[in-house]
Amino acid sequence: MTKPKDGEKVYSKDVILVMAASFFFMFSNMYCNPLINGYAQQLGASSAFAGVIVGMMSIVAMFLRPIAGNLTDRFSKYQLAFIGGVLSFIGVLGYVITPNSGLLLLFRLINGCGYVLCTVCMTTWLSYLVPFSHVGEAMSFYGIMNALAMAFAPAVSINLYRIIGYRGAIVISALSALLMVVTIQFVGNRAQPATAKRTRRRFKIIQRDSIPVACLVALFAMPYFATQADIVSYTEQRHLSIAVGAYFLIYAAVLLLIRLFLRNQFDTVRFGPWLITSTVATAFYLVMLAIMHTNWEMALAAAGMAFGYGIIYSVCQSTAMMLAPTAERGLASSTFFLGLDVGMSLGPILGGIIDSTMPVKYFYPVMLVIIPLILLIYFANRQKLNHAIDQH
Repeated sequence: MTKPKDGEKVYSKDVILVMAASFFFMFSNMYCNPLINGYAQQLGASSAFAGVIVGMMSIVAMFLRPIAGNLTDRFSKYQLAFIGGVLSFIGVLGYVITPNSGLLLLFRLINGCGYVLCTVCMTTWLSYLVPFSHVGEAMSFYGIMNALAMAFAPAVSINLYRIIGYRGAIVISALSALLMVVTIQFVGNRAQPATAKRTRRRFKIIQRDSIPVACLVALFAMPYFATQADIVSYTEQRHLSIAVGAYFLIYAAVLLLIRLFLRNQFDTVRFGPWLITSTVATAFYLVMLAIMHTNWEMALAAAGMAFGYGIIYSVCQSTAMMLAPTAERGLASSTFFLGLDVGMSLGPILGGIIDSTMPVKYFYPVMLVIIPLILLIYFANRQKLNHAIDQH
């Protein structure tokens, strides 16, 4: 495989194209998430079955991550990204043409398979396209693309479907998946493993050195995805007169500024300072959401989330790459995303349990339980995590 040397530039044509493709792919998936529940019920699904349809992608992801990780370390990253993109396109196009909720579940499963392949192999692909001493910086900007897609896509889809309906709105998601497939055709370095390295080796479920990183990203992701799922109903239950639709746009804007300002620091600062900063910021935004009454407090909470989840997401992603042997970077990527899948699933579940068993005022204070768990995992593994940067 052709790999860049440390003297080569970080943002080559191939790197920019992979980042753009990642944006289109993530936009396609995040665009559909707010629509699937209502669309499934419109097609005749019960509330319970609609919930199963919504959660199918995360369920598929958790089971298929290890397979995707092992495949990524054995085959061309381009080939796997192409297959994943095509599966995503087929799945989303199926949403548009399906006549009933049963087939919607099937197409959701197909979309989930594409999601797993693309998230794992494109992260690994990027790590091969940049000098290893700049993996942190590259992952930071890669994270920007994902964060912007995750923030803008739901805002666009929620507003658009009210004008043109579910099927018309979902066409945009299908086009975005198609753009991802087209974009990767222009990447020159397709990250084909060297023949000598394509030897048989034991199938592994997870990359051992990346387990602490996966646990940490799962904990940080839980309140993030609980907020993504429930912030609208949370503000309605508290009868708050705030512009809640701007929450994730503020988050994305602050995150963009943070990463532009700190881009070189991701390759020089050890894991510990990032972890402590993000933990404090997470506690801050959970408290701000708990006491929120005005748009100013909402904006502060969104900014706190950018310093919390927004920063640690990229730090954990790059740390997983640094800790893993070169031949297991795909497996490390799948282990990282497995942690993200767990957080993505448990966050809304935890939010639902809190909402159904406690007064709404306890929704965010209860989530502060993740703070001591984060610190416990970090201090138990701090030597390994802090020395990851020495692998440059």
